Amino acid sequence: MADETTHATRVNAWLVAGGKYHDIDFARLELLKLIGEHEHVRTQVSSTWTDIDAIVASDLIISYTCDVRPTVEQQEKMRSYVENGGRWLALHGTNSALEFTADGVNAPRCFPVWAETLGSQFVAHPPIRPYTVENKAPDHWLVAGIEAFETDDELYNMVYHDRDALEVHLATHWSGEAAGFVESDWTGDDDMHLVQYVRPFGKGAVLYNTLGHCRGHWDLTERVPYYPSVERCSWEIPAYHELLRRGIRWALGADSS
Repeated sequence: MADETTHATRVNAWLVAGGKYHDIDFARLELLKLIGEHEHVRTQVSSTWTDIDAIVASDLIISYTCDVRPTVEQQEKMRSYVENGGRWLALHGTNSALEFTADGVNAPRCFPVWAETLGSQFVAHPPIRPYTVENKAPDHWLVAGIEAFETDDELYNMVYHDRDALEVHLATHWSGEAAGFVESDWTGDDDMHLVQYVRPFGKGAVLYNTLGHCRGHWDLTERVPYYPSVERCSWEIPAYHELLRRGIRWALGADSS
């Protein structure tokens, strides 16, 4: 990667950070700190995809959302952005759509273009408890030197699009019940769940990392007026910050460390 001091022009970034059930204020601030390590990058922020034309005019796009559902037009413009060579760093619940029902939390398949572009859609997660993240691509610069680590985070159970095309970097193994979700049975033959992967798409790609759940006392008021604990999960682990730093460099166009 070129020394950033050689950059003659600024780079325009867009961070979409918004949605439900998470401490978006915390995640937004932490991501802006990491983006701010690159002096030539100037970042605009929004909580939805409403400004889609300005978003896709950016040099790089980063998203951290939960149950933020883009319109069909917004989905198609993001797909075109990636197909035409853009890089999209998508984090945590960007691929989620959630509904609280009498039978549990449902994940409606309501944005097929979105899920296809991202390479996955969130369906469920077991109760938060520690699990081990394994490095499945130790020779790839985005995860090279990242030893297996334990995190106390949401373990994403997802459906995948074009699964064989996904370049898997990190994964975990788990089988069991995702209590509280409509699709709760995850006892099938394949117990590997992807944690980080690259989804090549046309001339561009999506880098997806499912880690990074966070919640404060007032982020689940739809269900309880005061959530009893503050959850920071992988944000407290140095390896996660390193993965984000490398992801941002990748989004800036780097292809090696």
